[in-house]
Amino acid sequence: MGKGDKKSRRGKIIIGSYGVRRPKKKRKPSIDKINEVEVAPTTKQPKKGKNEVE
Repeated sequence: MGKGDKKSRRGKIIIGSYGVRRPKKKRKPSIDKINEVEVAPTTKQPKKGKNEVE
């Protein structure tokens, strides 16, 4: 197990790949995406039930 081993963590660091032994870090959502979700207008229509009369 060493620098040339594709299955070890050290080998993945040397090769520059990712996998089970060396998972990628999850990225935080960008500020634009967060603002987009908060500012998005709500256009929900009220649902019509069985008892509602038109």
